[in-house]
Order: sequence, then C-alpha cells, then structure tokens
Amino acid sequence: MTSTTGASVADEFPGPEGRPPLTGDGASTGRVGDRVFKWIAYGSGFVVVVVVALVAIFLVVQAVPAIAQDKANFFTSTQFSTSPLAFGIAQLLWTTVMTSLVALVIAVPFAIAISLFLTQYAPSWLAKPAAALIDLLAAVPSIVYGLWGAYIVAPKFGPVQHFLQDVLGWLPLFKPVATVTEQANIFFVGVILAIMILPIITAITREVFAQTPATHKEAAYALGATRWEMLRMAVLPFGKPGIISASMLGLGRALGETIAVYYILSTLPDGSKFIVSLFNGGSTFASQIAGNYAEFTGGTSTGAYIAAGLVLFVLTFVVNAVARVIIERRKAFSE
Repeated sequence: MTSTTGASVADEFPGPEGRPPLTGDGASTGRVGDRVFKWIAYGSGFVVVVVVALVAIFLVVQAVPAIAQDKANFFTSTQFSTSPLAFGIAQLLWTTVMTSLVALVIAVPFAIAISLFLTQYAPSWLAKPAAALIDLLAAVPSIVYGLWGAYIVAPKFGPVQHFLQDVLGWLPLFKPVATVTEQANIFFVGVILAIMILPIITAITREVFAQTPATHKEAAYALGATRWEMLRMAVLPFGKPGIISASMLGLGRALGETIAVYYILSTLPDGSKFIVSLFNGGSTFASQIAGNYAEFTGGTSTGAYIAAGLVLFVLTFVVNAVARVIIERRKAFSE
C-alpha cells in the first residue's frame, strides 16, 4: 500500500537479490534520452545543493566580522544600531516567530476544513471552481495584501482586538500596549499572514485528502462509521504527513514575508523594553532588513543586517528539518 510520501512497507526491506531497499538493478534502456535525462536530474540536484551552500557561506563570511565587533549581546539585546555597532536579535526573533505562529494557528484549521469540504462534501461542479479560486489567492502579490490589510481590514479589526483584550487580557500575551497603534501589532500581522499562507496549505492538504484510498473509507463505513467518523479514522490519519508538510511550507512563507509586514507592523524605538504581548509592535527579520536598505553601504554596518538574515536562514532550515523528522516518524501510520 502506498503512502503520501510515495514509499510503501515493501520499500523498507531488501530485495530478493540482497540489494538495499529503494534501489534499482542499474539496468538501463541505453537510449540517449534516458542518459541525458539522468545527467540533467543529477546536475539539477547538485546545483540546488551548491546554491544553498554558497548562500550559507556568503551569510557566514559577511556576518561574522560584524558579530565580532558587536557591542551588545547578539542573542539577548533588543537594540539594533549600526552606529555605534550594537545590535541583537531578541526582539526580531520574537516578532518573527510570533507573527508566523499566529498565522499558522489561524490558517491550518481553516485549510483543513476547506480541504475536507472540497474533497469529501462539495459536488464536483462546485469543488473545482472553488479550488481554483482559492489557488488564485496565492498569486496575489504580497504588497496588495499589505495595502488591503492596512487600509481595508485594519479599521474593521478593532472590535476583535478589544474583545480579545477584554477576555484574555489577564494573560501576558494579550495585554494591551498603549504605545502601539491599534491594528498595527503582531497579532493583526499574523491574521494577514494567515490569509496569505491559506492557499498554500489548502492546495497541498486538498491533494492529499483526495488521494485517500477508497478501501480505507469503505472499511470505515463497513464498521458502521458515520461520515465524520470516517473522516476522523481514515482521511485525517492518511493526510497527516501532508498536513504537516503543508503547514511547514506555509510557516516558511510567513517567516520570510517582508512587504506586508513592513506596511502594517508598527516599528518600535531602538532599545525599547521587551514586551511579550501580541499587541505590541516591532520588526521581523525580513522587514528590518528591507526597511533599512539605505544603510547597506558595505562593511560591518551591512554585516549587522546580514547577521539577522543568517539567523532567519538558520531558522527556516531548522523548521524544515524538524518537519522532515516528524513526517518520517508519521509515515508508518499513513501506509
């Protein structure tokens, strides 16, 4: 039985000739097209690895001299000044992670619900146009989302923000921050990012749910399950690796989003006190780099921003690695 990853239980065992799993016998048709395609595939994979390695080397080479001259603690300071050179990533890291997590918490349940509706409930005349319409949202430029969020959605978001502050204001995460303009905070940016990553997560989970083997669903019905119980016992477990993969792709998009965040999020004065509230302002790694592009004059001052970019690179790399580990552990449950 195949899984969403393309592997099966038989792939885990050696072949009858003792070859390791997932390896062929080296046979080839000998055709020119096969050999050309083989080397193009090898070359493409090699180019990707080289490009990633070169980007990492560039970031490290440019960032290390600036970090060596940093007069502030790089990991705990909220200050980010290039003259004198005293910068830290504490506030940038918090804002980047929290905006992305808020977006993920909002977007994933909606994406799963939409995907289940389109694949399990909606008639075909509705499912295909609706899926295409949602996919089109991914093609909208981020600057459009930024302008739309700042001028159209933000004025209408005030009651939601006040409700959350009234009900959950006893939690540090939801405490009001008087110095930050309403609807220009971390939480509202997370809402806009959730709309931006929703098409990506929905498209992948929809395709995975649609591939659920009919035998799984029929077996659930044969045991007397209702439609919801069938979804809970057959479709959702089968699609769990796909949901995780889609969520990590969406998280990567949210972590690196620049323009929409730059337009909406209220920046804080340099060295402001660290506040954990989601209704505080700040800057993400990407918006901090984009907003200070005029300071890229070379030397260690530029290296400070490249150091911030290096942290974002590592953060994205770690997120994808963790997702890969989770998917590998879950693979056996979806076969």
